[in-house]
Amino acid sequence: MTNDKMTNDDSSGNLLIIKTLQGLETVLAAELETLGATDIQPLKRAVSCRGDRRLMYRANYELRTALRVLVPFHSFRATNEKSYYRAVREIDWSRYLDAKDTLAVEATVSGDYFRHSQYAALLTKDAIVDQFRDRLGRRPDVNLETPTLRIHVRIFGSQCDLLLDSSGDSLHKRGYRRDTVEAPLNEVLAAGMILLTGWKGDSTFVDPMCGSGTIPIEAAMLAMDIPAQYKRESTLGFFRWKDFDKKLWQDVKSAADARIHPPAFPILASDMDSRARNATTINLMSAGLEHVVQAEKIPFEKLVPPAETGILIANPPYDERLQIEDVADFYKSIGDRLKQNWAGWQAWLISSNMEAWKSFGLRPSRKITLVNGSLDCYFQKFELYAGKKYAQVEEGE
Repeated sequence: MTNDKMTNDDSSGNLLIIKTLQGLETVLAAELETLGATDIQPLKRAVSCRGDRRLMYRANYELRTALRVLVPFHSFRATNEKSYYRAVREIDWSRYLDAKDTLAVEATVSGDYFRHSQYAALLTKDAIVDQFRDRLGRRPDVNLETPTLRIHVRIFGSQCDLLLDSSGDSLHKRGYRRDTVEAPLNEVLAAGMILLTGWKGDSTFVDPMCGSGTIPIEAAMLAMDIPAQYKRESTLGFFRWKDFDKKLWQDVKSAADARIHPPAFPILASDMDSRARNATTINLMSAGLEHVVQAEKIPFEKLVPPAETGILIANPPYDERLQIEDVADFYKSIGDRLKQNWAGWQAWLISSNMEAWKSFGLRPSRKITLVNGSLDCYFQKFELYAGKKYAQVEEGE
């Protein structure tokens, strides 16, 4: 649904903007390349590309590091409220909405001409409903939760872009989370971390501080080629569009689901806290993965590597979940344990505690900056060798 309306045989492809988290742009671009997108361009917390309607449907259903799939459909320039209102009102909104439908508008603005995002969103809504009221005597209502059409407005200086949100609820809401412990990891971040390591289900996987199980669940879904939205309960946004192609959607979903296969290697989730282990078990059952991921209550210092080689990914507690005086010793104990017992493995850990990293005792071979919620974090790779071969040259940030 764009200026030229998406069609199944659109060979040139429509522009798509896929939003993600900071630091995951490269893995999202790689995912899009796998789906067959063209003209892929990493942006800040987003990736742009071109593709037909099938790609847009696939992007929503299959991408692991996407938050929203936006479809730009109208652009213009405006330098004041009146010219902006007039330009929005001149769009033929009957192509996208009926008077009985609902809408929601979100706006972000920057520059000298428009300074208030909420007012820009209100102005957009007013222009749309005024058009319907003048033409039909009736108008669409606002529904912020499940609108027929969710519109994103992006204003930079005088450049005004309108985009349709094809996703509905954020795509990090996979549908499997039923229980949580404190500070659960965003599903998109967890999937992105796994993809950044290059792991594809081709070795044993361990998360020794699993919390509510997000990392091992995302690992299992990746290893089994389970689509990211396989367990989603809420509908995707494009289901409510006028040009929704139900047959194409069923084809896309069936093709993706047919690729699901058993994992080739074991996946282990453990935590010292019984509450975390129970939450992980509940979420595994919700995801249908209780027979795939082994969940145990074992503190890391007692965990025995389940294989000679493999990959370990962990999200150790930050300051807010530990007494501050314990943090340095805690991180040192993790480093010591990895050094002493996990030779032959590759370990990746994420943390926002920059001081605690200094006590870790191992030098990373790679350091990636990510954002977990509002916290700037380092996601660091450690190659664990037998003996004392630990010092690594950093590959960069």
